[in-house]
Amino acid sequence: MIELRQDQFLECEKLALGAFFPLSKFMNQAEFHSCVETLRLPSGEVFPLPVVFDLSQEEKDLYQDLNFIPLSFQGKHVANLHHEEFYKLGRQEVLKPLYGTTDEEHPGIQDFLSLKEYFASGRIELLERTQFEFSKYEMTPKETKDLFKKNNWKTIVGFQTRNIPHRAHEFLQKVALEIVDGLFIQPLVGKKKAGDFTPEAVLAGYNSLIENYYPENSVAFGVLSTKMRYAGPREAIFHALIRRNYGCTHFIVGRDHAGVGDYYGTYEAHRLIETVEAELGITILKLHGPYYCNKCLGVVTEKTCPHSETSFREDISGTKIRKMISEKAEIEEHLIRKEVIESVIELNAFIS
Repeated sequence: MIELRQDQFLECEKLALGAFFPLSKFMNQAEFHSCVETLRLPSGEVFPLPVVFDLSQEEKDLYQDLNFIPLSFQGKHVANLHHEEFYKLGRQEVLKPLYGTTDEEHPGIQDFLSLKEYFASGRIELLERTQFEFSKYEMTPKETKDLFKKNNWKTIVGFQTRNIPHRAHEFLQKVALEIVDGLFIQPLVGKKKAGDFTPEAVLAGYNSLIENYYPENSVAFGVLSTKMRYAGPREAIFHALIRRNYGCTHFIVGRDHAGVGDYYGTYEAHRLIETVEAELGITILKLHGPYYCNKCLGVVTEKTCPHSETSFREDISGTKIRKMISEKAEIEEHLIRKEVIESVIELNAFIS
């Protein structure tokens, strides 16, 4: 058997459960190149990022003449990969179109270049679901659709995050709630880079926010256990497709969605998603900002506040939030709720 890494096991599970539809299997070479070059599968359906199964030369040689590859996790047989094709490709040539850069300090590029030499395409036969400490917070696409139906929600907005909630996130979520029946907050808790918030911190922060500041029966919460790609605009499309598959009718794309560092423009994701928006099967809410304005005395955006280029503007930044937590500094409640900070202050809040 091939022993899976946790991120591989999670990719197997998401494919098998339909979370990545229209992709239903690990990509072959033609699908990989079509995705990179056109944002589409060869069938013409929109799909913006590679989903691949990596394996070594030795693993390929061992299984290439068999009908399937048995896969294990922590020593237990959990899935079979019914392989169709083994291939490898020049990875450097696809970095720029995928990530907008060739800088090997980019965390998505680091992850991609670390994959084993070969890729195997094919469908997954899932024998066991993943079981880890946050699995009780995760629902399948069928389960979320059933929950939305039970709540009698006809319109649902999905929200992607990898961070604890601050006032800008809350602003976007509540703006969206004005036009839909329910909000589905689905933090990503798979593989992330060092310095990102731990899943424990994200869950604690959101539990506190929802309990104290959202109307009853207006919010559903469930994690998404897949890895961050840090692919900015392309990943915004990927995240929208996933939330459509979980039953959302709307999806929020905000400032620098799925971005990292200064690799992407502030609203570059808005511009790219507009090129395929009509085909996604989900309404995209392209929202601006937000930030805190010391003149307006509230959380605002460039579309509602005339002071965005003045000293009145105070960005609600992850850097400030991290400082409050790591140094146990005074809580600036106009940037983040006191209850959220207090819920994570004693936790191991950052990935090392």
